[in-house]
Amino acid sequence: MTTGPVVASRSKTRGVVLNLIRAARTVSRVELAADSGLTSPTITQVVRELMDHGLVVEVGRGTSTGGKPPTLLQLNPQARYSVGLLFERNACVVVIVDLAGQLVARTSFHGTELLPPEQALPLVAARVNALLSSVGVERGKVLGVGLVSYGPQDRQAGVLLTHQPTAEWLGYPIARRLSELLELPVLLDNDAAAAAMGEYWLGAVDQHSTFGCIYMASGIGGAVVSGGEVFRGSSSNSVEIGHICVDLDGEECDCGNRGCLEHYAGPPAVIRQAFEADGLGWRLGLDPLGIDCLGDFGRIAAAAEAGDATARGLIERSASYLGAAAVTMATLFDLDLIVLAGHSFAAAGSIYRPLIEREVQRRTFARRAHPVRVVQSVSGSDAAAIGGAVLVLQSELAILDLPQPD
Repeated sequence: MTTGPVVASRSKTRGVVLNLIRAARTVSRVELAADSGLTSPTITQVVRELMDHGLVVEVGRGTSTGGKPPTLLQLNPQARYSVGLLFERNACVVVIVDLAGQLVARTSFHGTELLPPEQALPLVAARVNALLSSVGVERGKVLGVGLVSYGPQDRQAGVLLTHQPTAEWLGYPIARRLSELLELPVLLDNDAAAAAMGEYWLGAVDQHSTFGCIYMASGIGGAVVSGGEVFRGSSSNSVEIGHICVDLDGEECDCGNRGCLEHYAGPPAVIRQAFEADGLGWRLGLDPLGIDCLGDFGRIAAAAEAGDATARGLIERSASYLGAAAVTMATLFDLDLIVLAGHSFAAAGSIYRPLIEREVQRRTFARRAHPVRVVQSVSGSDAAAIGGAVLVLQSELAILDLPQPD
């Protein structure tokens, strides 16, 4: 259905108001007008529409500033839901969140790593359907699925532009096929971008901050958020710090570059180094074929935490490279915060975070103008999945197709 400019403008206005209510948790109409720059009559009309559709509720009175106490508004969390699906090389995570972005249910599973799409996606769809059924979420209240994965990808076409995890995935219409299986809208996005937006929506970062996210699962990715918007670049494949060059004479990467960060600091690199360093790989029972990358990296991280000097040395070496990459990111985008998200940081963040922060505070170009903090994600290994669900809320609510009043 074609949407005219007036309707599109109204839909965007509703999205702005919903986001302000979400961020404030409780807010008055007067405060909404001041924060949005919209007129009081417009706010009154938009809030009435949102209340008529059950998305917003009144929750009592605020403090009077001399006149009648203002009526406070909140989102109705149970009015809508969304699904976040992290499709990793070695694991999948499915979450359901409510309208406020709060976690309702979660599951994770292995088993799709080496399967072709037509075998893997029905299994994934079955897990999503089972999770929705287990918590009794009405299908009509589910806005859609945020499918987040590694890059490169064509976000608009809904396809991965890589042969990972197997060659059949290159150019496969993953979003369209999963949408057919689930009978729900499916939005494809980058895992690091999703993790960053999840942090923003859940209030883990200052709403006015310009911050970066380094996302590390089986690979390394990045994202930058400014003013609540992800920096996308020309094809939404921006800030891929895993593929910046850290060695001019290094090995050629599948991406076409040489000496990429991932080849020195990523979990597969750490696992490879474990077999070369004092037999650590064999001692820990790691898989030399590298099929269970996240599990094997977790074993190295656990050994490092338990005091194994060789394991800790490998993690610290990885952290030194990531520290240099974080300095590059902070310098390019003048960041005031870097969030570390993803399975691998959840496993070894207590080692990575202080070492990366030390490098950032010592070497960032603008360090005398402002500090740059490095923190771990509030969502841990689920950051990207939760962010995927949040991206659905953000995008679908902004174009919410409410009927126009007579």
